[in-house]
Amino acid sequence: MIDLAGKTTLADGMVIASGRSNTHVGAIAERVIKACKEMGVAAPRVEGMPHNDWVLVDAGDLIVHIFRPEVRQFYNLEKMWSGDRPSDRPSPKHAAPNPGAHRAD
Repeated sequence: MIDLAGKTTLADGMVIASGRSNTHVGAIAERVIKACKEMGVAAPRVEGMPHNDWVLVDAGDLIVHIFRPEVRQFYNLEKMWSGDRPSDRPSPKHAAPNPGAHRAD
């Protein structure tokens, strides 16, 4: 699970999973939707069905992405959402100077 605290207000966490085929992705998504309903999420929002290349299940505080492997590799959400929060990055004043930059006087 990817902790989204401080990165976005969309959700608190994100789960990314893969299925071996469109049918497998769809079956995993159906099971996630069923589990959400059993846990009291009356109507999780679902995108990507019935194509099942990439299915997104939005359960409010948790977002679940289910991909076919090649689609998961292409979008690489783990890299996008696992990075440092902006507050964890060095500020621009501490960054190395750009030797190619010049000032307009």
